[in-house]
This record gives sequence, C-alpha cells and structure tokens, in this order.
Amino acid sequence: MHFDDRLATVLRSRASGPATARILFRQLLDLLGTMPVEAQGAQIDAACDRLSELGKAIPSADRATMLRDPGLRLRNPRLVALLAEGEAGVAAAAINHAQLSEDEWIDLAPALPVGARGFVRQRRDLGPRAEALFNRLGMVAPGLPTADEVIDVIPSVVSAQEVAAATPAKPSGIGAIVQRIEDFRKARAPIDGKTGSGEAPHLPFGDEIRAESPVLIRAFDFATDSDGCIVWSDPGMAPMAVGLRLTSREAAGKSAARRALFAALRRRQPVRAMPFEIAGAPAIAGRWLIDAAPAFDPQSGSFTGYAGRMRRPQVTEQEEAGFSADSEADRMRQLLHELRTPVNAIQGFAEVIQQQVFGPAPHEYRALAAGIAGDAALILAGFEELDRLARLDSGGIALATDGCDLGAIAKATVAQLQAFTGPRSSGFAIETEGDATIEAALGNADAERLVWRLLATLAASSAPGEILAVNLAQHDGMALMALELPAALAALEGSQLMQATAGAGPRKLSAGMFGTGFTLRLAAAEAKAAGGNLERRGNLLEITLPDLTAAGAGHSEGTGKRSVT
Repeated sequence: MHFDDRLATVLRSRASGPATARILFRQLLDLLGTMPVEAQGAQIDAACDRLSELGKAIPSADRATMLRDPGLRLRNPRLVALLAEGEAGVAAAAINHAQLSEDEWIDLAPALPVGARGFVRQRRDLGPRAEALFNRLGMVAPGLPTADEVIDVIPSVVSAQEVAAATPAKPSGIGAIVQRIEDFRKARAPIDGKTGSGEAPHLPFGDEIRAESPVLIRAFDFATDSDGCIVWSDPGMAPMAVGLRLTSREAAGKSAARRALFAALRRRQPVRAMPFEIAGAPAIAGRWLIDAAPAFDPQSGSFTGYAGRMRRPQVTEQEEAGFSADSEADRMRQLLHELRTPVNAIQGFAEVIQQQVFGPAPHEYRALAAGIAGDAALILAGFEELDRLARLDSGGIALATDGCDLGAIAKATVAQLQAFTGPRSSGFAIETEGDATIEAALGNADAERLVWRLLATLAASSAPGEILAVNLAQHDGMALMALELPAALAALEGSQLMQATAGAGPRKLSAGMFGTGFTLRLAAAEAKAAGGNLERRGNLLEITLPDLTAAGAGHSEGTGKRSVT
C-alpha cells in the first residue's frame, strides 16, 4: 500500500540551523499550498503551527522572497489567510502570488486583517462581484504615506540645534573647490585593484562618495523565455542579468559544461548544480551553479522557459584550483554529471506518477513507479560514492578536523548494527586500551560515515555466530582502530580484498552498491584525506587517524603502524 506521508516527514524533521529552517519552511509552503480546500485534520493544524514557528526564525524579507518564487503553488485559502497575518511584505507577497478563484477571494477577504485587505484590492484578476464586496467593506489599495505622516513617525532623538552644532561647517570659496577635487581623486583611487564604486567614478558634484567595495552577490532567482534568455530576475540583479543568454549552439562548443547545459535545455530537462561562467560586472562575474526547472503553459502545454536560481558554489580552495584541470578525476566527475541528469529525470517522473501529482493513476502503475524511483535512488547513491572517491583521490575534498570520540562512534555504530547481527548471533566485541577517550582529528559526521562503512561491510560478510574483535587505542599522537576480518574476507589473498567487484545479489546489509572492495577503497581514501591510513595486516584491518593533540603534517606514513592487539 502506498500513501502520501510527505507532510508527516516534514513535521518529524528538526530545524538544526537557519538553512534547515528555510528548507522546512519552503517544503511546508509547497505541501500546504496544494492542499484541497476541504482538507482538515490534526496533522494540517500542526503543519500550520510549525509554519508560523519556523517563520519567526526567518527574516520577513526572505519569507517574502520565497513567496514570490514563480514555482510556488499557493492555492489554499487557509494558508493565504495565515500568511496574511504576518508582516506587510510577507502579506503582500502571499496575496499577490495566491492562485485563488473569485469565489474564494470573496469568502476570504472579510476574514483578512485590515492591513492586508488593501493588497487584495491591488489584484487585477477579480470580477465585478468581488469589486462590489470590496467597496462595501471599504477596502482600498494602499498608497504612499504623506510627508506629514512620515515626519510624525520620525523619533525626535536630538534637536535641530544639536544636529547643526555637531555638523562640521562646509568649506566655501577656494576651499570648497579643493575639497571637491580631493573627493573626486578619492573616488578614482583603486580599492583592492578595482575602482572605488565598482562601476564608474563619481563626479564631484556634492554627492557622497562610496568608499566600500561592491558586494559579491551569492545567489539570485531568474526566469527565461523559450530561447533561454533571462527575461526576469531579482530586482537587485535585473540590470545585470536580464538579457543574459544561458546557452547557445555557438557557446556550447567552448566547454563540456556548456555542452551539457545546452543539451539539457534543448531537451527541456531539469537542471541541477550545472556549472556556468559569467563575464561582466564584478558583482555578477565568476562561476555559478544553475538549479532550474522547465515551465509549460497550462492551457496549450507549450514550453515557456525555465525558472530557477543561480548560486555561487561552496567549494574549498583546492577544489576551486582544480576545477579547470583536465585530470582523470575531473573527467570522472563530468561523466557522472552527464549520467545524473537522465537518472534525475527518470526519478522525478516516477515520483510524479507514484504521488499522482497530475491526477489519479492505477495502483499497478504506482507500484511500478515506486520501484523505478527506488532503483533510481540507488543509482544516484552509487554515483555519489564514485564522485566522492574521485574527489578524495584528487584532493578536492577537505575533511573537517574539529575532532570526535572514535570509541563512542564505534560503540554507537555497533548498537545500530545489532538489528542485523543480533538474530544471527554475530557482531563485534569492542575493547579500548585504558579508560581514556579515543579522540581523533576528524569531524563527527565524516568519522561516523567512515566507521559505518567499515563495520557494516564486515558485518555483512560475517557468518552467523561469528564475533569480530575491535580494538581501539592511542599511540604516538595517533588514534588506532584494529578490526578483525571475518573468515570469508580473511581467506582473500593480497590485493583481492580491495578489488572493486559487485556483489552476487541483493543483501540485507550493504555499505555500498559496488561491493566490499570498492567500499574499503573508499574508506581508505577517506582515512588518507584525514591524514591517516587504512591497511591490511594479516587477519586485521588497521586504521590510523591523527588525534587532536597531534600535528598531522609532522607524522610520516609509517607512524602508528603498530598492531593494537
């Protein structure tokens, strides 16, 4: 049986930071905005409360920007009423972007706050019945405040005499001319290799000189026409972005990234994290990543363009330096990017059928679509493993070094594996040298991923009743962990253990889709990137990581090659 549990999944998620809060807020907008008008229940009430709670942690300007997203579907009157109770900018964005019928507006308008009713009057898609109701309610479109109103709300902190006394007297005569020339010279002076304003020098006609460097834009939303030319953008970026053509047949021949973007746009496929280079003003020039989706006319079904976002990539200096390098790792990442695009499209269409986004579908088709979506997710997970190994081998990933408790992570992972190892009477016996905490100079998330790969791989290869020893210790500035190999893996000779061979069939427990050898090679690459090592010594698999007190660069490769058994 298949059911839609997306709302329950979002409600179970925790907002661990500002970025997560924005993601959950946007997901709730999408889910509640497409709910039927008659939908009710405790779960929907909880979702509305959660939306209000998340909104308190997000600035009103950011919430208004989310509501102005062309891809947002806002068709639920209850959600519109909830958003209209917020700040003026949020209420205006919600009411202007809402997709309600005239009857729904007639029912909703009297229940809206007085300050938000004027935004409804600004809509131009309402009929005479709604206009008559609005006239009876006295709803008028908001206008600009008068000068007297503006003066009334300005706080009187200091008197005019105090301001005049604190303001230095401006030079006159020859002194004024000299001062204006000096201001002009400062405006032309380079700041960090650029002109003072970042655009053009200010002439010395009494305007205040801007001495700061231009702000580097990190992201902006856009929409294109059917030819891939940007026709709309965020207000702050519109002068620089409108008219920019995402790709053309001539530009597509310049690089592999441009060819991939041209192919995706020509096939009307969704675009995710597609590299794009812009040459222009300092605020917009540089490398971007494009996330966009095709838009189609609801009446004719014809393609109308793309709506999406451009964002600056979050990469390390090493990855930035190696972006243009024509290396094996770079070619592997380009190939994986080419493969992700069709798999993402297949997964997206399968989820559309399974979730009945565009209408009812037979249960047989939904079952097949669910299976296809699951297979696509497994393929994408495999692509992520290949991409991570390529980046680790090329030095394109810098692992966090804020420290972790390796012993605690190992014990927690063994407890997680108990659901698999318990019924088989197999598992691990952990022994720690002394009572001290085994600390390693590796981020907690990366350490959990590394320990899971190793223990899950060994647990999946162990026989029923087989208990494997895990010994942890610290020696010479290194954290050491020795894992006993199960009999099936201990029988392999030489390099056979690290050979990437796919499994014979599906397994109940697997740390990767490319088999034991590939998973261990990936774990070895992670250990090396952290400044450690992973190698086989007889029937043991030994991993060494720098501890928090060690200087990672000062240890040779031979440090810590000491058995802890």
